[in-house]
Amino acid sequence: MKIISHRGNIRGPRPDRENAPSYIDCAIKLGLEVEIDLRYMEEKYFLGHDTPDYEVSERWLRERKDSLWIHCKNLSASNRLQELDMGALFFCHTSDPYILTSNGCLWVHDLSSDLTSRCIVPLMDKGSLEKFRGPSTYAICTDEVEFGKYILRAKGLF
Repeated sequence: MKIISHRGNIRGPRPDRENAPSYIDCAIKLGLEVEIDLRYMEEKYFLGHDTPDYEVSERWLRERKDSLWIHCKNLSASNRLQELDMGALFFCHTSDPYILTSNGCLWVHDLSSDLTSRCIVPLMDKGSLEKFRGPSTYAICTDEVEFGKYILRAKGLF
């Protein structure tokens, strides 16, 4: 099972740093994959959860594509990534219980669903990680990477 850093977080949420390119790079340097929030607007790329906070280049995305799970925050970002056909992993959603990612995994928010080895489950906090009793999934996405490794190892899931 993989553990994916949520917006670059490793030891809890850091709203002041989330989606910052340097913060994402720190997580990647630790060998992690990172879920990021991307918008494409006026022929530019922006990272940011609720707003377009950090402009990044297409080159920045290409150089990190093997380490990124790109949450397209607008349809333009999804369309652009499809056009580029660079092999980036991406998905789009707002409040869906599950969504299909570009590599065929299911990003699942409804933990009562039948989870399989192709599912990615967001378990953002320590409490969610402690309560998780599901089968081995493809990945967990969390703000608590270090704690997640510890607790999932103890459960034999990592």
